[in-house]
Amino acid sequence: MPLAAQGMLLTSMDIAPVHEADFNRWYDREHLAERVAIDGFLEARRYVAHEASPKYLCLYSTRTLEVLSSDAYRARLANPTDWSRTTMARFENMIRAVARITVSRGTGRGALLGVVRLRPQAGLEDSLRTQLTAKLDPTGLDGIISMHLIESDAALSGPTAEIPAAAGASDWFVLIDGTEANAISAMIATRFTGRTIPTAPIVVSGVYMLMWDLAKADIASR
Repeated sequence: MPLAAQGMLLTSMDIAPVHEADFNRWYDREHLAERVAIDGFLEARRYVAHEASPKYLCLYSTRTLEVLSSDAYRARLANPTDWSRTTMARFENMIRAVARITVSRGTGRGALLGVVRLRPQAGLEDSLRTQLTAKLDPTGLDGIISMHLIESDAALSGPTAEIPAAAGASDWFVLIDGTEANAISAMIATRFTGRTIPTAPIVVSGVYMLMWDLAKADIASR
C-alpha cells in the first residue's frame, strides 16, 4: 500500500497574482515545516496546476484521521503566526477536506497528480466505494503509479477560524499518482466521469504538478 497514512488533509486555493510571491514564500519557508512538525503528521506535498482549478493544492498525510482533531493540531490552528494569519486571509476559492484514506492501490508516487472531486449521494456511499475500488487499480497502466480514494469527514472539514469560507466538507476525492499528464487525463476521461460514475456527480477534475514534498524525517534530522 503506497500511503502509510490513514488520514489526509487536502487544501486547495487560488491567490491573487499581487500576493503570489509572498504566498509561495510562506508555504516554502514556514507553513509546510510547521504542519509536518505536529505530532502525527507524516508528510506534506505541494502542487501547482498543470490543467486544474484552483491553482494550488497541498496534501498532508497523517498517521490516523484522529490526528486532524487532536489537541496538538487544534492548538496550532488556534495560534497562527502573523504571517499565516495574513496569508490565509488572502485565500480564494478555498477547498478544505479532512479525510480518511479508504482505498490505496499501487506502489509509489508520481510527479503528477490527477484529482477528481466527487459528491456522494446520501445512502449510496457503500455502493460508490465498491464501484470506485474496482476502478482504482493501476496494474498494467503506463504512466500511472498509484491510485487512492479519500473520503471527507464533514464534521472536521470546511471552514476554520482563519479560513471562514471553504468548500469540500462532504466531498470525496480520487487521487491518481502518475508520470505522464496525458495518461492521467485519459484515466480520468475513461474511468471517472459522470457517465462512468452516475451515482456521484463529478464536481471538478484536473491534473497538478508536484512542486516539492516534506517528510517528518526531513525536519527531525535538523
